[in-house]
Amino acid sequence: MAVQKMTSAQVARKVIENQPLFILDVRNRDDFEDWKIEGHRFEYLNVPYFELLDGVEKILPKLPSDQDILVVCAKEGSSVMVAEMLSDAGYDVYYLEGGMKAWSSYLEPIKIGDLTNGGELYQFVRLGKGCLSYMVISDGEAAIIDAVRFKDVFINFAKEKNVEITHVFDTHLHAGHISGGRHIAKETGAKYYLPPKDADEVVYEYNPLEDGLTVKVGNSKIEVGALYSPGHTIGSTSFIVDNKYLLTGDILFIDSIGRPDLAGRAEDWVGDLRETLYRRYRELAEDLIVLPAHFMIIDELNEDGTVAKRLGNLFAENHGLNIESEEEFRKTVTENLPPQPNAYQEIRQVNMGKLTPDEEEQMEMEIGPNRCAVR
Repeated sequence: MAVQKMTSAQVARKVIENQPLFILDVRNRDDFEDWKIEGHRFEYLNVPYFELLDGVEKILPKLPSDQDILVVCAKEGSSVMVAEMLSDAGYDVYYLEGGMKAWSSYLEPIKIGDLTNGGELYQFVRLGKGCLSYMVISDGEAAIIDAVRFKDVFINFAKEKNVEITHVFDTHLHAGHISGGRHIAKETGAKYYLPPKDADEVVYEYNPLEDGLTVKVGNSKIEVGALYSPGHTIGSTSFIVDNKYLLTGDILFIDSIGRPDLAGRAEDWVGDLRETLYRRYRELAEDLIVLPAHFMIIDELNEDGTVAKRLGNLFAENHGLNIESEEEFRKTVTENLPPQPNAYQEIRQVNMGKLTPDEEEQMEMEIGPNRCAVR
């Protein structure tokens, strides 16, 4: 029978289009339990590769005959070998090209909507890591917000759209992933913006991203307005795009809120976090569509693969926005925290410009799920 490769892009379409897929994950159990490819209609079997060295006969009764089977490992090699063994046993089977490392790196651009006078807003969904980046396009110009480190994806997308990248923003100094923002700006000549309160230790030049800053993208006057919203970091800044969309960075997610501890200042910043979520955001129009910088679980995806929801709905449904007691809120965001992101201290150092790891080292730093949220 045949062995074929399946790309991360093809897996992404199965996630977004809610298609079935059976995944045989041959990584170690701890790795699988910590982080896996998620899909609403995916089924899983985790059997470490070393348990299959003598043959796959024992798992054959557990494999389906009526849906695609995808074998997954960390880098690809082990999955190819297991797929070949299953092929010899009479199965048509796929392996994931590039393994989980490739899945962690893949970005799916999805159009969020149209903006005033012909503009567009795109969300870049990093399904394997839970990262969300944005591109605002208007009249031949583009602004990028919270770009991940794969700068060529954004640069090439702008070329496809025949627009010039003129502004690049980071809502805060990221700890969950390596930013591509200043590298995109350097390559394209765009202006790079970072909140100055997060930039005490950075070793590169930047434009200050401060409350009230308005940058026009294109001649159609789509305004990207900055709203100071500390709590995840002391400099965290949100954006209101075209008076329609609220880009919240890592302060507010669809099903959770931002954690205040990744710079070691949880007790100091919890008050800022509550102030942002319970006062600053509540002064905004409830019809704004919230677009966060991360998502945590597959259930946060809409039917079209986007991660977006009306602010008023979040005020009603998001547990983190409905904790009346300040004491209970403080306890929730300082004691009920998930494990911290992999290598988050080193990632912060990279984003400050103090460390310059090679591509392989950057990939290792980022491996694993999103852990920027409190649920």
